Amino acid sequence: MRALTPWRPFRELSTLHDEMDELFSRFFQEEEWPRPAWHMPVPAVESFVRDGELVMRADLPGIDPKKVELAIEGHHLILKGEREAKEERKEKDYLHREVMYGRFERAIELPEGVDTESIKATYHDGVLEVTMKAPKAMAARKVPITVH
Repeated sequence: MRALTPWRPFRELSTLHDEMDELFSRFFQEEEWPRPAWHMPVPAVESFVRDGELVMRADLPGIDPKKVELAIEGHHLILKGEREAKEERKEKDYLHREVMYGRFERAIELPEGVDTESIKATYHDGVLEVTMKAPKAMAARKVPITVH
């Protein structure tokens, strides 16, 4: 018996869109062609609270930190940059390719009450770490569990 799972029609539309993209790409034998914004390469991000600070980390392997822009716009942390291909290959002899090259932009919504004036950013081993003071309400606390 199959487990019941919720139907997500937009996920299925996205899958159909990807399959159509792949079909046209194979038909026209194109390596790269303009992709919609949701196919833009975006770095993986994690966020957590550590010692009273909101910490956000973005994986940026192989990206020159001098080509990364970081800004605060309203209640958003904006991360922009570009991953450039190290070598240009004219022939189409790739067996498999998941790495995406090109410009990226990511807007991360900041929680209410963070102190954006205290923002600091460091880059080490391909990871950008951004810290700022977090509001006291974000501090972790234990919640007791009542057993019946």
